[in-house]
Amino acid sequence: CTFKTFLFFIPFRSMQIPAAEGKGEILPPTIQKIIKGYNKYLRPFFDNGPVSVGMSLDIASIDTISEINMDYTATIFLRQRWTDERLCFDGNKSLSLDGRLVEMLWVPDTFIVDSKKSFLHDITVENRLIRIYPNGTVLYALRITTTVACSMDLTKYPMDKQTCTLQLESWGYNINDVMFYWTRGNDSVRGLDTLQLAQYTVEDHFTSVSEAVYETGRYPKLVFHFELKRNILYFILETYVPSILLVVLSWVSFWISQSSVPARICIGVTTVLTMTTLMMGARTSLPNANCFIKAIDVYLGICFSFIFGALLEYAVAHFCTLHRLSSKEIPKNFKESLCLELKQQLMSNPVSSESVTENPLTSKGEDFVGCSSPMSVMKRLFCIFDCFHVKNPYHIDNYARFSFPLSFIIINVFYWVYYLYF
Repeated sequence: CTFKTFLFFIPFRSMQIPAAEGKGEILPPTIQKIIKGYNKYLRPFFDNGPVSVGMSLDIASIDTISEINMDYTATIFLRQRWTDERLCFDGNKSLSLDGRLVEMLWVPDTFIVDSKKSFLHDITVENRLIRIYPNGTVLYALRITTTVACSMDLTKYPMDKQTCTLQLESWGYNINDVMFYWTRGNDSVRGLDTLQLAQYTVEDHFTSVSEAVYETGRYPKLVFHFELKRNILYFILETYVPSILLVVLSWVSFWISQSSVPARICIGVTTVLTMTTLMMGARTSLPNANCFIKAIDVYLGICFSFIFGALLEYAVAHFCTLHRLSSKEIPKNFKESLCLELKQQLMSNPVSSESVTENPLTSKGEDFVGCSSPMSVMKRLFCIFDCFHVKNPYHIDNYARFSFPLSFIIINVFYWVYYLYF
């Protein structure tokens, strides 16, 4: 039994690596020669000035751009190049190493400044590449998906343009240790020219080099700027056209007889409620606590004012019609005498009630003009309201048919010119 057990463990024993063998002993001879005596905790040119690290990016995709969270999510290929004199070797071909060997080499401590959440892809293995050239140049590439903050100005939403950035900095090495630069200037970032976004169009992009100043020192920084212009066609079809049609629908009541109270009230109330629903739906895609007064809010407010104004127009017209019918019961000479008396009192100085009792209206013994009499106050109010009396209430609809569309067109011209060109 002991002999059989021994034979059973022989194959497994032959597959194991002796514990005394280090990691370097299982590497190819060239790699063993390179890393012999290599200290990954010391940067290149440790005593001879800063090491220069070149950066380049490929934008694989921009998945989402969120106005609510003020950020965007992108998948990028980050490539870094630097020269490490300790990794020089004889030959004319580069060495492509397994990404897991990056733990044996020094790499820059680059990080994305405004990143909220990032991760390195690891399917089927970690998506990173190490390539060493004979002169000691190292190429280190990573595939990263990151969510980066982007401060947005939504005052012209949805006719806005947003400028977002992707900032790369060194975490621990200051400008005396590491220097960053773009390998090909503005051409160091690729992929945006062929990128298709749902609501935006990439209008422009460029790179810049700067320094980040903190309490602990000055650190190298690379910034990639890209300008996004929102496509307004979706909002025109989704919000602007329906709101315009609701305003036009509210004008239909101007051509309906004033005696058709249910019809005109139904049109007015329905358009007001529908416009309110449209305004609430337009705000669902934006932050609730946003303090910006956006362009779409201004336009929806204008449309709501016109719709509500059309409803008020019928209320005024209907009131004037009822007032006209009730005023026919009062003799015309009575109204004229009251107004004439009021004009005389306003043009002259106040006098006592005894000096003005001689009035044709007091022939029946009624005191109409006493300063303390309630009838005097009623006469004054009656004449004031009579000054605003509309002779023919049916003309109100005629005026509204012309004034409402004309004013709406003028306001639209000013609105679109201001938000599109200023």
